[in-house]
Amino acid sequence: QVFSSVTSVLNMSVFKEQFVLEDLLQEIKRRSTALSFGPLQSNGLISVRGSFPEIILLRDFLLLRAKCLSEEDRRGESQSHQRPRRRLQQQQLKRELSSSVRDADGEGQMVVLDTDVYHYMKAFSPWRLQGSADVVISDVTDGDTTTLYIESAGPRSDVGQISRIREQIEDNSAKLYSALCKERISFKEHTRAEKERYQQLCEHLKHHFPHVLMIHCDTHIDVIGSPSEILQFTEVV
Repeated sequence: QVFSSVTSVLNMSVFKEQFVLEDLLQEIKRRSTALSFGPLQSNGLISVRGSFPEIILLRDFLLLRAKCLSEEDRRGESQSHQRPRRRLQQQQLKRELSSSVRDADGEGQMVVLDTDVYHYMKAFSPWRLQGSADVVISDVTDGDTTTLYIESAGPRSDVGQISRIREQIEDNSAKLYSALCKERISFKEHTRAEKERYQQLCEHLKHHFPHVLMIHCDTHIDVIGSPSEILQFTEVV
């Protein structure tokens, strides 16, 4: 809600041995019309600008492509490593360019969330992330993003159930992403005694602000909640 857009620099050189980079970029541009791309440099770097959700969708797709290439390399160890670059198959690329992407084995899906939203969901609606008797959900956090892997717990996968759980997580995370904000209380200029006083005060205020999430770190406290509650909370602190 604060930043209208963010910028990321992508290193596409990892794909140059398998694909024609210009084709890959053209397909991405046709699908990700909300993103703005800079020129592709000779070293494979390209800048991309757009909203945070659009950026993580692109990151999601590129992670899957890298994983698929890794799987192919393992299967083709006995074959020649000098494979010609392939032209992209448009239908395959369109299926993979989505907010949730099927895992390489065809039995799981993954979705990328904002890490703050993930922590909030985990604290106040943990049942959304627990899966079921037949579905297992695991998570990997990498800075500002957390990737959830939704997979079958049994020998036979129920793709419909996996998709329903993924869609529920997506819908809830989208609502929270639009509704939440974060404020950081820094201890950079405070003594150890002042730091402890802030921590004790924040813990005391939990009862007055039951829907505010507090994440305690060595150098700061992050508070996440609705804008009105965060404003009241920081004023009290």
